[in-house]
Order: sequence, then structure tokens, then C-alpha cells
Amino acid sequence: MDVLVIDDSAVDRYHLVSLLKSLGHAVDQCAEPHEVIQLIASKPYKMVFLDVVMPDFDGYRLLRNIRLDPNIGNQYVVICSVKKTPLEINYGLERAGANDYLPKPATREGLENVFQKRLSQCS
Repeated sequence: MDVLVIDDSAVDRYHLVSLLKSLGHAVDQCAEPHEVIQLIASKPYKMVFLDVVMPDFDGYRLLRNIRLDPNIGNQYVVICSVKKTPLEINYGLERAGANDYLPKPATREGLENVFQKRLSQCS
């Protein structure tokens, strides 16, 4: 499955990309949120993993911009964040419009659950 990882932290990005590749996924990555809209528009990703806390452009704002774009507004987006209280998770899902939420640090089991949910929605 083609996926995109957006995270300004090289360490967190490396960790998530490594887990995704070990699960057999093709992974593109991006550290600059300003490049994301173009990346998603140019390549159909089955899933996008989006960090929340990034300098100059937080993930919630980026997700709102994705949802407002008629060409990519239906992109499946998973917020991947250290923010993991029920209030923060609910905000990401309900208010910001994420399709799923994966607390950091990501685990193999957490990723498998996210992909299982996605596959069940596709069938």
C-alpha cells in the first residue's frame, strides 16, 4: 500500500517509516508541511500519516486545508501524535477531520490496527 508520512522530526519519521516498510508498504516521506498538498495531489496515497506538532504549520491546520481542497479532500488521513488524551484524540477525529488516530510512539500492533480498519472500510 502506498503511504505518506509527514513529520518534522527525523527520528519519529524514521521510526514510523521503518515500521511501515517492515509491514510491506511503499512509503514516501515529507518533513515540510508546505509540500504536502502538492504531493497528495500528484500521487494517490492509500493513507497519509500526519504529525500534529510542527513548526509554522500544525497538522490540524494542514488537515483542514486538505479537507477543503476538492481534489484531495477525501484523502484518508491518520493523525500520528504524542497528544493522546481522549479530548485530544476526539479533537483530531471530530473537529479536525482525521479518519483515524495513532498515538506516538507508533507500534507494529497500532499500525496493524489502523490498516485493518482501513481495509474493512474499503471492502
